[in-house]
Amino acid sequence: MKLSPILALLVVSVHGAANAAPDLPQVGDVHAPLKVMMPPIPDGGWFTSAELGAINTSGNTNGTSVTGKIDARHETSQWSHEFIASGYFKEDEYENEEGELQRTRSAERWATSAKASFKLLGDGRRAFILGSHVNDKFGAYVRYSSLSVGYGSRWYTAPDKTLDVEIGPGYFNGKRETDEEEDGLTVRGAAQFRWQVSPSAFFAQTLAVEKGTSNTHSVAETSLSTKINGSMQMKAGFSVRNDSSVPEDKKNTDTQTSLTMVYSF
Repeated sequence: MKLSPILALLVVSVHGAANAAPDLPQVGDVHAPLKVMMPPIPDGGWFTSAELGAINTSGNTNGTSVTGKIDARHETSQWSHEFIASGYFKEDEYENEEGELQRTRSAERWATSAKASFKLLGDGRRAFILGSHVNDKFGAYVRYSSLSVGYGSRWYTAPDKTLDVEIGPGYFNGKRETDEEEDGLTVRGAAQFRWQVSPSAFFAQTLAVEKGTSNTHSVAETSLSTKINGSMQMKAGFSVRNDSSVPEDKKNTDTQTSLTMVYSF
């Protein structure tokens, strides 16, 4: 699926929902490293979003791909907590030398993360600790874990736009397909731009970079969400994952284009 038809579909959806009430739940990308503002969550309350998308192709090319995400957030007077789990897999169908149909897994990635942010550093400023783990069967690293701490602040605020930035030291441990392991200290920087395009449309751009002695690991995502009703959204996303150091048989960059439904509760 190409990105341009997805964006065209979303533009039509935005136009058709122009008169919708301005209560779009601002559901953030689960790959995003920063805390994303949600509708007001009472002290001790939770906000959760579940996201699911699937593509099935037939004809000259047969295959199935599925992506899903769950993002749960909890607020107290002093702390914000965020727990994220996501998964993506792709299966292709082909004929072997005997003419029999076979299916093979061509992509399989599972990711989890947990983040705690301490609020009492002034308006828009927080200290945080973030841990994440990724299993990627076909990636540059089949396993990649990181732990980082740092400081975040809001650099820009407007009625419909915000820009948040984070920076801090960290540590990573990665395992290659050859069972070779790497680890070391990192410096992590992240930024997120959010824009309420209209009462029924929301744009987000995120970027996170972990710079280590042996590798620079980067994750970026662009997304556009449109409102369907009070708890449902349709979201088009384009994500890029890059590692500066990869085996000879691997590419530095992986990309993923998705169209998903998001349910918030």
